[in-house]
Amino acid sequence: MQPENTNLQAPWLDKEAENAETIGGDNASPDFKQVVEEGLQRRDLIKGLFTGAAIAASGAIAAPTAQAAASTGLTFKPIKLSKGNDYIDVPEGYDAGLVIAWGNPVTQNAPEFDPTRQNGVNGSQQFGYNCDMITYHSLPAWNSTNSRRGLLCVNHEYTDPVAMFPSYTTPTKDQVDAELAAHGVSIVEVEEFFGVWQYNANSRFNRRLTGETEMLITGPAAGDELMATSVDRTGTRVRGTLNNCAGGQTPWGTMLTAEENFNQYFGNRATMPTGVNRDNMTRLGTVGGATARRWESFYDRFDQTKEPNEANRFGWIVEIDPYDPNSIPKKRTALGRCKHECATTTIAKNGQVVVYSGDDERFDYLYKFVTAGTFNPDNRAANMDLLDRGVLYVAKFNSDGTGQWLPAVHNQGPLTMANGWRNQADVLIRLRQAGDALGATKMDRPEDVEVNPVTGLVYLACTNNTLRGVGASPGVDAANPRANNRSGHIIEIKESGNDHTRDTFNWGIFMLCGDPDDKAQGTYFAGAPREKVSPIGAPDNVAFDNQGNLWIGTDGMESALGWHDAIYACVTEGPDRGTLLPFMSMPIGAETCGPTFTPDNETFFMAVQHPGEGGTYAQPTSRWPYGSGTIPRPGVVFVKKSWGRGTVGS
Repeated sequence: MQPENTNLQAPWLDKEAENAETIGGDNASPDFKQVVEEGLQRRDLIKGLFTGAAIAASGAIAAPTAQAAASTGLTFKPIKLSKGNDYIDVPEGYDAGLVIAWGNPVTQNAPEFDPTRQNGVNGSQQFGYNCDMITYHSLPAWNSTNSRRGLLCVNHEYTDPVAMFPSYTTPTKDQVDAELAAHGVSIVEVEEFFGVWQYNANSRFNRRLTGETEMLITGPAAGDELMATSVDRTGTRVRGTLNNCAGGQTPWGTMLTAEENFNQYFGNRATMPTGVNRDNMTRLGTVGGATARRWESFYDRFDQTKEPNEANRFGWIVEIDPYDPNSIPKKRTALGRCKHECATTTIAKNGQVVVYSGDDERFDYLYKFVTAGTFNPDNRAANMDLLDRGVLYVAKFNSDGTGQWLPAVHNQGPLTMANGWRNQADVLIRLRQAGDALGATKMDRPEDVEVNPVTGLVYLACTNNTLRGVGASPGVDAANPRANNRSGHIIEIKESGNDHTRDTFNWGIFMLCGDPDDKAQGTYFAGAPREKVSPIGAPDNVAFDNQGNLWIGTDGMESALGWHDAIYACVTEGPDRGTLLPFMSMPIGAETCGPTFTPDNETFFMAVQHPGEGGTYAQPTSRWPYGSGTIPRPGVVFVKKSWGRGTVGS
């Protein structure tokens, strides 16, 4: 049933709602108005292209009717955006509960958390620090849809030693080891009991993968000369995974975890030998001198003078099988090396698997990988190495609303030996330079990419770029239409022929984030009037529910607009398209991460990253989640309806 309009009004507005234009207003620049109006015209064109059979992840389905598309199920009462609240706020009729937090025991016989006695041994058995992406894997089997028991796989992006340790100046080895252990991934079994989700500390599936866990290097870059070190001359085995941000989940039930800002861990670039490798490290931003963390003081592998290739073994997408605690994770080099934010998979009409990924840096690129082989739903083992062979593409957005996927393939276009490219491994290791050479579109921090399960459309969150059009930095373009883009935007992509393997696409601006009252910056919410939209800034992690509603988590609302980061639900199709409703707000200093649903959409999981950011162990600015007398501890929460069963959002 279509939601009543009264539930779509905006409690975040202090004054009576007005029927105001959302396309910039009188104070918006003519260039901005032109860009958005052209985008609206393209949307009308793209809508025409979208008619007919919609494409879901598993193939063709009938297009929804206008009434069905409008029946989004978003009938919850939106919350008010918060400032200064050190708790999680959810709508009336919903409950939020903590599942697990930093330091909780994960493996059997793990010690209880003691913040004054952290080290590598203890940390490698406990839930890691700053949790980011979450994937939910039903039990008992990879192809089941059990929404009451499953495995949570949780990324741990980075550590904040000033907030973690009672005293921190120059780090000790124990502190460095504790940080290495607090990175990586946690896998825990969870189960719902009477509406409350709990984790099982004694499950045989529970596992910690850290900055020290041995992993395999597979695909075209495995064994390349730039992957070899003094410890691993084969270039095929590596210790650990670092800065795991977002990622994804494969159709065969594995987790993909993306290594993002790995550059911060590797120091002394300035004294590396000059040449291609050093130039690549400069493009990726490894540290010229001593790092802030000083891990290189204890481990040579973080010193680029001593181990110039070690950093080449990070910045990949790692595949992990949560159903097999004894399996060895694999860094899938065919998907390229950069600061990956995500790894979102979908199945094309012909059965090939497509993986979308953004490189989370100002003026970097959107990528797509298409497997050579096809998905076999009846034989899981046949899919386990699909990601080692295929074609990697980088996106070019044209001003007329069309786009091309440019192949990052050795000996195609400019990527030839004559131009200094040795082989495909070289292209993948130096992926950013390959994108530069191909002329890809420089984006405003392309982060999460998700595919709408109802329409098959692809949504790209560009978090922000305050350098766009500033000084010598690149100026605005059609796909990045705002200078000093502090609030970010979301792009909607339609692959040609509804086929995710194609090398052309159409695109349009879905949302230009910000405060709809800010006429100088200008906002646009897929055509929705301002009384149906909330201020939003810095879209980061996104997810879809089963009805095709887009759920958006933010990272940087406070600096962009002055509000705490939040989770929003947004209608993508039908008469309420663009309606944007705040659903959850975070405690002080926290970022929203990893939104994901159980298969029945009755539970929503979300990670609370860096609560109390900017505080110290001695003077914390947040006490979430345990309250007075404690330090803040990142963790995972669940949200459900208070009165029992029912889909989240309805």
